Amino acid sequence: MSKPLRFALNRMVAPRLSLPAFIELAVTLKADAIEIRNDLKGVEIEDGTAPEQVREMCAAKGINVLSINALYPFDVWNDQRRAQALKLAAYARDCGAQGLVMCPLNDRADARSQAERAAGLRTALSELAPMLRDHGILGFIEPLGFEECSLRRKYTAVEAIKAVGGLDVFRLVHDTFHHHLAREQEFFPELTGLVHISGVEEADAPLNSIRDGHRVLVGEGDILGNAAQIEQLLASGYDGYLSFEPFADSVHGLTDIRQAIGASMAHLQNSLT
Repeated sequence: MSKPLRFALNRMVAPRLSLPAFIELAVTLKADAIEIRNDLKGVEIEDGTAPEQVREMCAAKGINVLSINALYPFDVWNDQRRAQALKLAAYARDCGAQGLVMCPLNDRADARSQAERAAGLRTALSELAPMLRDHGILGFIEPLGFEECSLRRKYTAVEAIKAVGGLDVFRLVHDTFHHHLAREQEFFPELTGLVHISGVEEADAPLNSIRDGHRVLVGEGDILGNAAQIEQLLASGYDGYLSFEPFADSVHGLTDIRQAIGASMAHLQNSLT
């Protein structure tokens, strides 16, 4: 039998719960880690919850804070992005988070050439690296598999990380949804700091039509190959967390989210047995 998987909960799995209720959900599911977000209305961070309060509440229940999700668009560097990055880095440090998720520009109106995008990525990483070091946190780079995204594949991020000497402070987010959309074949377990998991069940939908709203909990009908991706990562050395990140309203509206997540956990654990 395979060893137990290490599950975590991204705030997106239950965005309507209060922070105490969300932490209790993690405890009940025996998931000892969470990710919080800065893009959800009415909950932390947007509601003004102090980072020290997040730290205290999580510590009291034995919960680790993996990340704040996310600095966006991290690869378009300017004074606004610098201020945003400094604010989020300080919050991450003070709430006890291991790192800051960083997502690239995803905009069909982005008129930059590939060379300009590559230059922008390296500029941003060069600026972010000392900032992250100063705050004692990691930068989790999350390529987005959408066709219009400025950074679709992990190997592009790896090349940029190496080019700026950032192997000490940058890690990859392997998102099973985006890995599938990007048709990426390479895995980088030694540089993977976090895995986001979600499922899609629209088997007949063209790949370029699948969006965040299709992302549900991973079950029998999943077309993304979550189990195969996780198995590959684990077999090649990854031993970190698998963090649930479904965006679908159908998940957010569930009356018993604990039971649904538990069923998805069991499905994945059994799939790898």
